[in-house]
Amino acid sequence: MKDRLPVNNSGVWLRRYLVAGGIALNVILAFVEHLLDLPLYMDTVGTVVVATLGGLYPGIVTAVCTNALCLFFNPDAPYFVLVNILIAIYTAWFVRKHTLKKILNVILFILGIALISGLSSGLIQWFFVGKTDYPVVLETVNAITISSGIGESYAFIFVLIILNIIDKGFSIGLSVLVMHYIPEEKKDEIRDGCWKQKPLSSGEIEASNKLSRKVHYSLRTRITLILMVVSLGLTLIITFVGMRLVFNNEKAEKTKNAWNAAKFAASVIDGDRVGDYLENGFNAEGYEETRDMLYKIREGASGVLYLYAVKIQEDGCHFVFDLEAEDSEALEPGTVVEFEEAFYPYLPALFAGEMIEPIESDDTSGWVQTVYYPVYNSAGKCVCYVGCDVSLQYMAGYVRDFVVRALLILSGFMILVFAYGLWTSEMNIVYPISSIAACANSLFFNDSDQESLDENVKKLRSLDIHTGDETEVLYQSICNLALGMAEQTRDVRRFAEGTAKMQSGLIITMADMVESRDSDTGAHVQKTAAYVKIILEGLEKKGYYSEKLTPKFKSDAVMSAPLHDVGKINIPDAVLNKPGKLTDEEYEIMKTHTTAGKKILENAISTVQGENYLKEARNMAAYHHERWDGKGYPEGLHGEVIPLSARIMAVADVFDALTSPRVYKPAFPLEKALSILTDGAGKAFDPKVVEVFMESLPEVKAILKKYNQNL
Repeated sequence: MKDRLPVNNSGVWLRRYLVAGGIALNVILAFVEHLLDLPLYMDTVGTVVVATLGGLYPGIVTAVCTNALCLFFNPDAPYFVLVNILIAIYTAWFVRKHTLKKILNVILFILGIALISGLSSGLIQWFFVGKTDYPVVLETVNAITISSGIGESYAFIFVLIILNIIDKGFSIGLSVLVMHYIPEEKKDEIRDGCWKQKPLSSGEIEASNKLSRKVHYSLRTRITLILMVVSLGLTLIITFVGMRLVFNNEKAEKTKNAWNAAKFAASVIDGDRVGDYLENGFNAEGYEETRDMLYKIREGASGVLYLYAVKIQEDGCHFVFDLEAEDSEALEPGTVVEFEEAFYPYLPALFAGEMIEPIESDDTSGWVQTVYYPVYNSAGKCVCYVGCDVSLQYMAGYVRDFVVRALLILSGFMILVFAYGLWTSEMNIVYPISSIAACANSLFFNDSDQESLDENVKKLRSLDIHTGDETEVLYQSICNLALGMAEQTRDVRRFAEGTAKMQSGLIITMADMVESRDSDTGAHVQKTAAYVKIILEGLEKKGYYSEKLTPKFKSDAVMSAPLHDVGKINIPDAVLNKPGKLTDEEYEIMKTHTTAGKKILENAISTVQGENYLKEARNMAAYHHERWDGKGYPEGLHGEVIPLSARIMAVADVFDALTSPRVYKPAFPLEKALSILTDGAGKAFDPKVVEVFMESLPEVKAILKKYNQNL
């Protein structure tokens, strides 16, 4: 077992070739569509083929790799990896439930994929990536919006769904054509190539799933939860870390630009003219020229939203320059604005004309990062500050857009990781262990014959698990254990059969010893044992005493039957073989054979440990002369208080006594013997025992014919 190759090694390679071919087909068709600028999405043909033939995981691999490679000629391709994955998932589910050989199923398949693809890609384009560049699509959307009055977004998604019906109809038609030319045996090899054991049928897979549902926390559930938590956790961590890094880097870069812009702006403002600028504003000499320079500086500083110059005084900020922005008008020179709350901690430094660190605030100007750089006059005194505001709100929106796009890309790879983990765990752990468990249950809890045990061992070995890991080691160990157990059981059964034959021989010998003293009981033990067996089978067939009629009970009762009269060994020959009617004293002596038999067998039982057939032999010997109505001997037991084996022997013993000749009477005719039994039902005998005996007359007559040649 250790040196063999996987059963379907060719199937493994066929699956790999299938995935590679599906990726190549997708990429080539997508490149042609991109080159010809067609409003089609041809990067799913291979995905449909692979998911149809190979199942879910190969379909997802094809989808992810396709969109990753399409990045080389289509920068938006990675954002649509989720769409391709959804198509793979839907395809794998649909072909598992339906066949594509029916036209109606193919139509439903096309409509389903078109709906999934159109809706998901439409949402991604509308909200995250941007609307399509195809003029025909945009014109159609506008026409629908104008004519129907519905929202542009709804019209856009509707158009994409219609377009996908055409597109996916062609794609699925091409897929069906490709699959038509793949031989059926190759399809089977591809489907079975994923198994690390003998492929399971749908019924066996369902049985495995039922086994998993029986446990509190199945291995499949735990692995799925672990993969979900890990995948989701990694996605969130990567997203959060990426968002923070991008935001901080963007913030640092924009702050640096603001510092440079503020420093440059401070160098072009003449500090000696600040007072004149505040007093005369636009009429001050050089004000307009300086203001124009500041506009140019702001335009050249990436990310700077506001650029202004203020003089910090006790009553607030006195604006020297304020440049117009898109969302606000410029303040006139000399306008005083109160300090925002975020600036309070920095006011002492500002009053002193010192440099301060950037200030983050969310007030009248929105969420901004403000940089202040001092403007000095010719005497080296700070006369005002140049302020540059960078919009953090804008950066947050940029980061959110980045995160959404990153999530669209990461989602595909995270789903791929999740699918791979789930597929690997099922093929390498869940299904092999479930298969081993199912076979082990049949093997270790099966008390059938040796042939069934050997068949179960063969079934276990036919699983042929070849995962190449600890699961395979476990499987090999269980196979060796099962094989050894089967051989050991075979030896034990041979020994037990020999022991049983020896016991049977001893029993017959003991019974013959007793019978040889009784001149009138020819073949009595053989006949009564046969009748007991017939009655047991009849009771089982009718469903009577089903809780009592175990295989062991039936075996013990048949084996014990010859010993029911073992107590006669103590009866004197004069009484045992008296040709006439016994006197009362002699009858009392004869009745002691029940208590004597009980004592003999109890002594035998005490020498044998554990359960054994002698306990039923004791019951038969002691109580086979008890009556259903309680008028029997030796203890006067009644009804079901009498052991079942003794009630069965009572009927068998009396019937044989009636139909056999004795020294004191001839054999009764069969009809009279049966009439006596029938009359005694519910009085001397258990009525159910008599009922099944009467219903088994053909078998009873066969016994009579065998041993009573005169009947």
